[in-house]
Amino acid sequence: MSSFTDANFVKKLNEINNTQQSIQTLSLWLIHHRKHSKTIVDVWRRELGKAKPAKKLVFVYLANDVIQNSKKKGPEFTRDFMTVLLPAIMVVGKEPDEKLKASVGRVLTIWGERGVYDKDFIANLHKQLGNPTTATTKQSKPSAVKPAAKQIVSLKEEVDAIVEGKDPVKPDVGIFQPEELMKRLADLETAASSDAAVREKIAALPPEVSDISHLEKITDRHQANNLSETVNEACKLLADYNVRLDSELQERREVAVMLRHFISTQKEQLAQVESKLMEHRLKLSKFIGIRHELKSHVQNLPDINMLPEGLAPLPSAGDLFSL
Repeated sequence: MSSFTDANFVKKLNEINNTQQSIQTLSLWLIHHRKHSKTIVDVWRRELGKAKPAKKLVFVYLANDVIQNSKKKGPEFTRDFMTVLLPAIMVVGKEPDEKLKASVGRVLTIWGERGVYDKDFIANLHKQLGNPTTATTKQSKPSAVKPAAKQIVSLKEEVDAIVEGKDPVKPDVGIFQPEELMKRLADLETAASSDAAVREKIAALPPEVSDISHLEKITDRHQANNLSETVNEACKLLADYNVRLDSELQERREVAVMLRHFISTQKEQLAQVESKLMEHRLKLSKFIGIRHELKSHVQNLPDINMLPEGLAPLPSAGDLFSL
């Protein structure tokens, strides 16, 4: 399969048509490049906004095929598409074509029936589509990604608040799984800013691609064509890298929010554990006091071996059973 680039994906989106073969072919290509899932969903959302109404339906069908057929490979697309589905469906909802919205609504209903996403999230998508009642006609199955749905919506709200300079929403502690946080932190170790190979390519670009004064040195069409080709390659390289950096920036913002929530959760749990520890230390102190009192009381009891004369000792257990 061809390598993944932003421009390559846009080209394929422009060429896709409303046939099962076309949609499945591109879907398989995207699933093969699932390590670029965040970039893929960002480009998908951006190009959907530019597409004609009929093409918007093809975009939704493509997202549906990718989401449902990538589950066995990993949760990347299910998670990452969720971050853009609300604004994407809102764009579709603004179209006057009721047939388009009915077809997209059917896809959303299938997601609810199959438990692809949490029923509340599906209901919100129907609302953005302009059809708030459809989502409640059937009870969706328990969703395996329900915690992830709440997590991503919460993250998006707080990230948006941070970017817009508003007060962040109150953290919903206890919502993040440490495994998810560790995975996303590990993924950042291989993010775009750590891609030494691309940075070396950018650093090795000839000076004429960024210095307009070199145009004065061009003397013939052949030199102009060569320079034009070099500049185009440099633009493509930088454009692709900028998309990756933008995706990394968003990911780091979300991970920063996750870390703050995780630390807040740990502080709450630490306070609870300290409270329990203090409670059990008090109980231990009481038990030690009782043990000391019991020991003193036992020491003051008479010794049966020192009974006064005339009193028979108590029978032993053996004596009782021999009767």
